[in-house]
Amino acid sequence: MFFGYNGVNQRAINIVLAIIILMGIFSMSSAEWLYLLLTLPAVIIAVTFHEFAHAFAADRLGDTTPRNQGRLTLNPLSHLDPFGFLLMMFAHIGWGKPVQINPNNFNTNKSRSFCEAMVSLAGPLMNFFLAVISCVAYLLIVAFASSHFTTGAIGNIILYLLSILITVNIGLGVFNLIPLPPLDGEKIFRNFLPYKAKDWLDRNYQTLYTVFMLLWIFGVLEIIVSPVISFLSNALVSGVSLIIGLFI
Repeated sequence: MFFGYNGVNQRAINIVLAIIILMGIFSMSSAEWLYLLLTLPAVIIAVTFHEFAHAFAADRLGDTTPRNQGRLTLNPLSHLDPFGFLLMMFAHIGWGKPVQINPNNFNTNKSRSFCEAMVSLAGPLMNFFLAVISCVAYLLIVAFASSHFTTGAIGNIILYLLSILITVNIGLGVFNLIPLPPLDGEKIFRNFLPYKAKDWLDRNYQTLYTVFMLLWIFGVLEIIVSPVISFLSNALVSGVSLIIGLFI
């Protein structure tokens, strides 16, 4: 889904990713192009809110760096990285502009490690929240809208976009919790480790990053993550349906 990267053979990685984008473009069918266009709004919303959540959490914990850099906004232009966005659309993995923080600015009674972990966790949590809201909206429309609306062109498009919002946000949230660099999961995980373990992660960052790229390129991550996304999506729909059913 989405990640940021920093200082790990970026030129070589960019070349590989550019090739993947081109392969994706030339291999797409007309139906896939249509799906791509319908997916655009969901991806823009998911990425924008994900990065905004990082910025908001840092700001609330006392670090004004994201605010000073104009990241405390829901303007997509402030959060979308063109290359990462293209990669996500054509290869189903990519990134937004990483939110920069200065942990020295945190002014709460919590430890710096805890604050860093909370800032990293804010992004995935926001995506899960958006998935819940989208699911509630979808099921309420199905339950209360007229059959004429739900079977009409506009109704179909709205329901389809909401279903994509559910999938994209759950996918983004789950994927970013994988504890490998450069994903949020690694940043969360490392802040609860002892110093020697953190030092090992720092010294082996490039190796772990390479492992992540290989697992993704060869489809291993998709094999692992897809069942989790499907399970959570089904569980969310079932749970929200049950709750709504109690009031109908």
